[in-house]
Amino acid sequence: MSQSATSTGQVKPSDTYGMFNNISFLVRQAMAKMQTATLVQIMACTNDGDLSPVGFVDVQPLVNQIDGANPPNSTPHATVYGLPYLRMQGGTNAVVMDPQVGDIGLAVFASRDISKVKSTKAQANPGSYRSYDFADGIYVGGLLNGTPVQYVLFADAGITVVSPTAITLQAPTINIEGDLNVTEGNVTIAGTMAATGDVTAAGISVQTHTHTSEAVGSPTSPPIP
Repeated sequence: MSQSATSTGQVKPSDTYGMFNNISFLVRQAMAKMQTATLVQIMACTNDGDLSPVGFVDVQPLVNQIDGANPPNSTPHATVYGLPYLRMQGGTNAVVMDPQVGDIGLAVFASRDISKVKSTKAQANPGSYRSYDFADGIYVGGLLNGTPVQYVLFADAGITVVSPTAITLQAPTINIEGDLNVTEGNVTIAGTMAATGDVTAAGISVQTHTHTSEAVGSPTSPPIP
């Protein structure tokens, strides 16, 4: 669509009156080139859920560019490549949950060129004189996404951990404090099970149950520890 013959672009009538308004318009135009934060969609991620260092994502900014026509013409942004993404991590402790293609989230943009720090992971001078640029973005997390199918849910009734495939706990020792209720499925133990209290199966105690002796025709004594 071509620009209207009566359109003055992004200039308002008041911008043409006086030096102050003229300069204010120029300042607004310069500020409009600064990137601060915007919604983006994940196009690619260097990691796919495996245990690995934090990676990078390619993102598509979702808010289009527009010109001063009335109505405005829109132009999508190009894909922005190689943004580091946020992971909840302290030292060697982390929650590993990599972004996935199609996720919508927030990207923020550094005030200076962060390329040297990205490559060296150490203090460094800015890689160039650019500022508030798309190239210096950081993906900080998901927004406006759908209902998850694998999740940890915190509610007043307690904490729920749900997975459609499997939940794995791995440690030299796993301690459970409180009652353990298995309401569905079977229990398989590959190693030795030791219980300091009684074990009951179908109402029969392992510690106190007896058997009927065919030889003497009376119940046997309980198991001997």
